[in-house]
Order: sequence, then structure tokens, then C-alpha cells
Amino acid sequence: MIDSPYLVEPGKRIKLNKIVTDDTGKFTDKQEGKDATDLNLRKLDELQEVLYAQAKYSVLIVLQAMDAGGKDGTIESIFSGVNPQGCAVTSFKAPSLLDLSHDYLWRVHSACPARGMIGIFNRSHYEDVLIARVKKLVPKSVWSNRYRHINEFERMLADEGTTIIKFYLHISKKEQNERMKARLADAKKRWKFNPADIVEGKRWDDYMDAFEDTLTECSTKHAPWYVVPSDHKWYRNWVVSDVIVRTMKKLDLKYPEAVEGLDKIKL
Repeated sequence: MIDSPYLVEPGKRIKLNKIVTDDTGKFTDKQEGKDATDLNLRKLDELQEVLYAQAKYSVLIVLQAMDAGGKDGTIESIFSGVNPQGCAVTSFKAPSLLDLSHDYLWRVHSACPARGMIGIFNRSHYEDVLIARVKKLVPKSVWSNRYRHINEFERMLADEGTTIIKFYLHISKKEQNERMKARLADAKKRWKFNPADIVEGKRWDDYMDAFEDTLTECSTKHAPWYVVPSDHKWYRNWVVSDVIVRTMKKLDLKYPEAVEGLDKIKL
């Protein structure tokens, strides 16, 4: 966990309507923010190379947001420059029949990153306290216990060497509507639009309640949540890249020792 104005402090109740979605922080203009992000991405590439070579730690990045919140765009913007050998993205959609025949964390655990890897979850195990709650797929007596399950699951991952960073991409209802309109208007983006999203949008307040409980209950020192102002995509990219880089710098990353006697080899 690092210091950030967007950190959900463990044990502290959060109210999303108190957090602005269009913050631009310290930057005076968009280009300044993009330049800062580019520096972070170059550093991320360097850190990932050592993480992969050392193969001692793993990094799990969780992305959650409302529809059109920017999960796909964040992944493309932040991770397109890293070595694909050391990075894996998992998108959690509706569970399959096989998934449903196991406990709800089964499919999640199998997707967690191995040592040396960065794993990115596009949606995650948190769907089971968000969608499952809002759509009443399970009763409160079930989903309310899952906060504890998830915290214990993440504690185990952290104890085994996984650094967990969780981002909620926070957009306004107005911005969501504008992005939905853009999807409909652009033939290349129309495939992303699902008419069911309109129904989901009507549950905005229910989702905000669910997110607030989730962020409050499950932001811990070993697996913190960060609420990222995401109306401005360039600023979202800077916040996410900044938190990831500063978190990874805290790891004891170093290249493994070379095999003894290499200095005597003549090629």
C-alpha cells in the first residue's frame, strides 16, 4: 500500500459521491499528464523485466468499473508496452457451467499470476459482491459473507508473494452516457454496446451502494483499493501507472545471480 489521495484507507467508510470524477490533479494540461505517464510506462517496462527474471514475486492488478468505465482502455494504454511473456489478462464474464459447479473463487484462483508475472483482472472475484448483489442472484445472507472470504483469499495470495493492487475507475453518470452514445455512433465500437447496458444503467444507485460497501469492506493494507477519477482518460492512465510503478518499486526486485564461472567461458 502506498500513499495516494485516491487510496481507500482501510477501515474507513467511503462515499463515492464525495469523490470527484473529473480531477486532473497537479497537471496544468493534458500533454503534461501524458508526458508523466510515458515516463511511468518506461519505468514499468524496466520493473517488469526484473520481476520476470527474478521470478520471486507476482503482481495482481484488479480493475473494476461501471460499464464504459475504461477497463479495456486502461489495459491497452498501460500494458501495451510491456513484455507479453510476463503479462496475462483475464476477463471474467458470466461463469460457465463448470465454474458454477465449484465455489465462486475457483475460477479466480486458477487465473492468479505465477511468480514473475503480472496478472490483470478485467472484472474479477468482486463481481460476486457487485452483480450478484444488485441482480439478486444470491441472497444477502450469501453475498454478505463474501467480503470476509475475499479478504482471506487475498491475504493468502499476499502471504505467498503476490502484490495486489485494485483500481475502481470512477466515472460520472453523465460521462458514462456520453461514452455509450459514442459507442453507438462509431461502427468500430458498436460491437461493445449491449442493449442490456441500458437496463444496468438504471441501477446506477444500487451499484454505487454495492461499490461503496465493497471498497469499504475490502480495502486492506495487503490488498488496497484506489478510486481513480476517470472522466479524463489521460489522467486515469497517469494515476494507474503512478500507483503501479510506486508499488512495484517497494518490492525487493533484483536480477538473479549469474551462474558461477561465466567469466572463464571463451566464445
